Amino acid sequence: MDKKIMTVPNVSVGADTEQPSQDCNYSINDFNDFGKTVELLEDEPLNEDLFQPLSTVTMSELYENVYLSRPPIIDGLLYPGTYIIAGASKLGKSFLMLQLGYHVSTGKSLWNMNVTKGSVLYLALEDTYPRLQQRLYRMFGEESSDDFYLSVSAGVFGKELEDQLKGFIKKHPDVTLIIIDTLQKVREAEAQVSYAKDYELIANAKKISDEFGVCIVTVHHVRKLPSDDKFDMISGTNGLLGAADGAFVFSKEKRTDNRATLDVTGRDQPEQTIYLERNEKTLLWEFDRAETELWKEYPEPLLEQISLFITTENPTWTGTSTELTNALGVQMLPNHLSRKLNVNAGKLLKDYGIYYESKRSHDGRTIKLVLQEPTA
Repeated sequence: MDKKIMTVPNVSVGADTEQPSQDCNYSINDFNDFGKTVELLEDEPLNEDLFQPLSTVTMSELYENVYLSRPPIIDGLLYPGTYIIAGASKLGKSFLMLQLGYHVSTGKSLWNMNVTKGSVLYLALEDTYPRLQQRLYRMFGEESSDDFYLSVSAGVFGKELEDQLKGFIKKHPDVTLIIIDTLQKVREAEAQVSYAKDYELIANAKKISDEFGVCIVTVHHVRKLPSDDKFDMISGTNGLLGAADGAFVFSKEKRTDNRATLDVTGRDQPEQTIYLERNEKTLLWEFDRAETELWKEYPEPLLEQISLFITTENPTWTGTSTELTNALGVQMLPNHLSRKLNVNAGKLLKDYGIYYESKRSHDGRTIKLVLQEPTA
C-alpha cells in the first residue's frame, strides 16, 4: 500500500493571498498601559477580602488641615520618631543611654539643651538589675526618678514587642522616650539580614513612634571597616538608616580615650558633631563643644505680627480670617492667611507660645488664638 506524503501548502503572504479579517471595535484610547481594555478592567471582579481603597487628600485639603508638631524630646538633638545610635562595643553607649533617660525623666537640661519632661522606658536587654543599680548610683548618686522605668527582658519585633510597647504607653500616657538596648535583641533569631528585613525591623518601631508621638532610640553596633561617611559604618544594610528618622554614631579615636564624638543626622534637624568628655568619677558624658551645620530657618513675618497682637493684655482672640487680616493690617487674602497659619501652627506654638485653632461651622471658618501660660 502506497504511503501518501502529506505536505502543508506553501502560501505566500502578500497581495495574492487574502488574509483572514478580524473585527476590532476598540480604538487605541480604549487600552491602558498594560494592554487590557478599560471595559475588561471595569468587569474584573475585586477580591473584597484583600481590597482596600487608597486614602487620599488633595493638596487644597492638605492646606486646610492643622498639624500641630509635637515638642522636641531634647531640643536640637531628639524629636518624636525612631533613631539609631551605633558605636563599637564597650565604648560607653549604655552609660550615654542611661544619661539620656535620666535627663528626660526629670526634665533637667542636657548639654545646654532644653529637655521636655516625660516618662522613659529603657529596655536594657544586655544588662542585669544589679549592674544597672551600680551604674545609676555612680552616675547620679542619691538623686532618683519615679518616671524612669527599666526592664532587662522583652519580646521581639514581629511577635510580642509591639503589644508590650503599646501596653506600656497606654499605661503611662506621658511617656516620651523609649530606649531599646540593643537592636539585635529584638530581632527575630531566624531573620535573614537583607535590606527588606532591616527596613521592616526599624519600620516596626517607627509605626509605634508615629502612632503615639514618642521617640524610640535603638542601640546598635558599627562595622569594623572604617568609612569616610561615619553613617556608612552602621552594621547591616542601608535599610536600617533608610527607615529611621535619624541616627547617631558614637565613636572614639582610641578605645582608652575619655573623649568621644557623637555625630548626628536626621530628617528635619541640622547635622552636627558633638564632642564629649567622660567624667572619670561619675562616668557621665560631659559637653565639650559642638560643630553644627548651617541651619537657617527664615523668619515668618506673619507670626511676628501675631505675637505683637496676642499679648498678656490681649491673650485670646476669636474671629474670621477676614477679621484677623484687618486686625493685623496685613496685605494678604484672608484664605491665604488662614492657610499660612495652618502650615505654621506648630511654629507659632513652639516659638511664640500661641495656640492656633481653625474650625469650620455653618457660619464659616472661625480662627482662635490663645496665648499659653509659660511652663515652669
